[in-house]
Amino acid sequence: MHRIRQIGSVFVAESAIVVGDVQLGEDASVWHYCVIRGDVAPIRVGRRVNIQDGSLLHCKHAVPLEIADDVAIGHQAVVHCRRVGSRSLIATRAVLLDDCEVGEDCIVAAGAVVPPRTIIPDGSVVMGVPGKVVRPTRPEDRDYIRFVVERYVEQARRHAAGEFPPTFPELYAPHN
Repeated sequence: MHRIRQIGSVFVAESAIVVGDVQLGEDASVWHYCVIRGDVAPIRVGRRVNIQDGSLLHCKHAVPLEIADDVAIGHQAVVHCRRVGSRSLIATRAVLLDDCEVGEDCIVAAGAVVPPRTIIPDGSVVMGVPGKVVRPTRPEDRDYIRFVVERYVEQARRHAAGEFPPTFPELYAPHN
């Protein structure tokens, strides 16, 4: 039987792995095949943060990771840094390396690789390998981030309510 893991308003897909010193804020969601490892330092995830399918959150030994409120972390992103500020979007397959800090209202574009110790100022769009600030965020960027955050809060509620059962429920049955 497919099980949903929900504690209060936090949704964690059954296939996700969350270990160690990890705190998830109200209305946060951790989607399928994500790994959050708070085994070498604490990881704090804010309210209404969505960590999309296949993403990895970890950090350097003794260096905590903080994800502020209203952040979207896209599919297969690697977040191995110090901080991601509020209302930011870390897009699909972006990589944030040791000791990076991403400001508020930022976008790290799909596939960007942000080098170690990089500080991204508030209101920046980062693209490329290595990641560089290419422009300031625009009102429509901030609207899009808000839309994604709100959509994932609602999507998590729908999944928790059982609206999307697995296609092959026998695969989820306990094995004796």
